Amino acid sequence: MANDIKLMIVDESTLKDKIYTIRGQQVMLDFDLAEIYGYTTKSFNQQVKNNIERFPGDFRFQLTKEEVATLLRSKNLTSSWGGSRYLPFAFTEQGIYMLMSVLKGDQAIGQSIALVRLFKSMKDYLIENQSFLTQKNYFALADKVEKNAQKIEAMQESMVNKADLSDIIKLFDQNISNEEILILDGKPFKADEAYQKIYRSAKSKIMIVDDYIGTKTLHHLAYSRKSVKITIISDNVARPRLRRSEYKDFVTENPGRSITFLQSAHRVHDRYIVLDEGTKDMKVYHCGASSKDAGKRMTTITKIMDTDDYKSVAKALLGNQMLVLR
Repeated sequence: MANDIKLMIVDESTLKDKIYTIRGQQVMLDFDLAEIYGYTTKSFNQQVKNNIERFPGDFRFQLTKEEVATLLRSKNLTSSWGGSRYLPFAFTEQGIYMLMSVLKGDQAIGQSIALVRLFKSMKDYLIENQSFLTQKNYFALADKVEKNAQKIEAMQESMVNKADLSDIIKLFDQNISNEEILILDGKPFKADEAYQKIYRSAKSKIMIVDDYIGTKTLHHLAYSRKSVKITIISDNVARPRLRRSEYKDFVTENPGRSITFLQSAHRVHDRYIVLDEGTKDMKVYHCGASSKDAGKRMTTITKIMDTDDYKSVAKALLGNQMLVLR
């Protein structure tokens, strides 16, 4: 961290001004986080690159030119961004908490503590924006702060202790809301976690049959094993459609990953996930909604026990023509 860069004083108005809604989720941008932690944007992003395996696509993604143009129109972005030609990186709530484990030193820890204390004071704001700071992530943050306690005894008077954190955690001690529920194998899950759980269980192949795909579909797939072969069979009719630039971002953010896109040619009405097609471990899931809509409404994913009738259909779909993203 550069010693000649003055650390930003983090207050409520400053933080609100640095939260943006992009791709349907609330994020903070690299140059704002760099300013908070006392880095230049270049050195901040280098720290992230040095630990890139900790930042999958649902933790950090690069904005497109169109998204930057939209932000320029909607907020006074140029003043902090500087108007340079590079495309900023956005950090989701998971990415921000991961930064707290990557950025080292007393100053970085001190800024993290300042953020925690600020979040605590913004009770009403947090309740209105629960998608940005979730219960799961606050438990993770509480654990992180406790582990850091041994390393920052000199900052004892500034630390957040268990009593402080208990009040924060209580804010998120709520049941899963109906909008987030997805029933998988008869059990309720948060929607994103359900898709991630399915994709992680694939040993060699993932086939998604869904005419409505989006960036959230790609974010879920980032949780699969790197060695797994992924095929998406879709006519990509959702609006906005999944774009080639978004897929390129996925490949950039997940080195070694690639996806084969095939047309569904209007041959399938329902939505399916097929794992390990053509092997003895083949599994088929019938999905009540598209993964791009995960968390918007309550839905169900059902594991199909007798997969014999699906084997020939799955094999035939793999012979469909290529789908070209635009």
